[in-house]
Amino acid sequence: MIWRLALGSLAARALTVGMTILAIALSVALFLGVEKIRTGAKASFADTISGTDLIIGARSGSVQLLLYSVFRIGNATNNMSWQSYQDIAARQEVDWIVPISLGDSHRQFRVMGTTPAFFDRYKFRSGQSLRFQDGGTLDDLFDAVIGADVAKTLGYQIDDPIVVAHGLASFTKHDDQPFRVAGILKKTGTPVDRTVIVSLRAIEAIHVDWQRGAKIQGQSTPADVIRDMPLEPQAVTAALVGVKSRLQVFGLQRTINEYPQEPLLAILPGVALQELWQIVGIAETALIGVSAMVVITALMGMMATIFSSLNERRREMAILRAMGARPRVILGLLVLEAAVMAAVGAILGLALLYLGLLIGQPIVDRAFGLWLPIEAPTLREGWTLLAVVAAGVIVSMIPALRAYRMSVADGMIVRI
Repeated sequence: MIWRLALGSLAARALTVGMTILAIALSVALFLGVEKIRTGAKASFADTISGTDLIIGARSGSVQLLLYSVFRIGNATNNMSWQSYQDIAARQEVDWIVPISLGDSHRQFRVMGTTPAFFDRYKFRSGQSLRFQDGGTLDDLFDAVIGADVAKTLGYQIDDPIVVAHGLASFTKHDDQPFRVAGILKKTGTPVDRTVIVSLRAIEAIHVDWQRGAKIQGQSTPADVIRDMPLEPQAVTAALVGVKSRLQVFGLQRTINEYPQEPLLAILPGVALQELWQIVGIAETALIGVSAMVVITALMGMMATIFSSLNERRREMAILRAMGARPRVILGLLVLEAAVMAAVGAILGLALLYLGLLIGQPIVDRAFGLWLPIEAPTLREGWTLLAVVAAGVIVSMIPALRAYRMSVADGMIVRI
């Protein structure tokens, strides 16, 4: 009986009820969407580099080393000598090691010097390898491989020339030794998309006629002569390391951190990523708080809607009372109506969320490199929906109690 009354009452006020349900649905979709983005961003951060056991660089902070070596943010306080790199590479615990040299740029994109092994050893998203969209790897000394964002932003194609600038914000260019685009990588959603990759020898080659950060005036060594030079680097910025056994990771890390020849730092990427996420945790909490306030605002709007409808429904309540309905029936009717609106709004919000994910997943991945997985609703999301329904019931108690106290005489009074 009460269910039929509740559904009939809601149907009679379809427009107002529909707008209230839509407000709740949008707020729930926003709240759950923020949670999806938060977990997706966290997973994307963690998946930026996988399969690498240690990252080695000059001693600084673990987050700083992670930021400039993996995310290309900031600069190294110092470099690691080539001799130290070779000593570590020769250790029996090391299965593979890939050097990274940073410092130069190309039209605001970072230039990274490395070896061809980088294309095989760098993994992302739980073990995916780099793949070429066009062209191939570094065959010539002055070949360059560019990320998907570099190619898209600058409109580069295979065989286009690239002139590297000295430093990150420098107007001095290595225009006497231009590179050639040899390959374009597929989109990865990692900082590799925004990187120009050249060989480690090429970094040395473009600095042959440079000394202490400045070009030697009047000196220009021909490219043919440079190709015949040994071009062994004096230092590298960092190195990615894979060990033969996971049991050896902590021992090797301790050995590198206590390296006697120079101050070095070895970090575990996963641990450093957790530290980085803790730093941005304040913004994460603030975002969740804002979305929660949106849900609360929608529920308060529902309470205001019920309040505003009480005056219009005074006669309805009085007739129900006159027909023998007890006050608790009136109370239950309004609470049930609110529960139905909150439940329908929560379910509709969940449906809007997954519709948005289906449409936005490839767009967000392509634009921001953020992968939002489409998975079955989690237990946490289920509890969130139940909490919304419970909160809807709670906020409806205030107008319901007011209706509970209405008398038959008050309801039958006609106000002019």
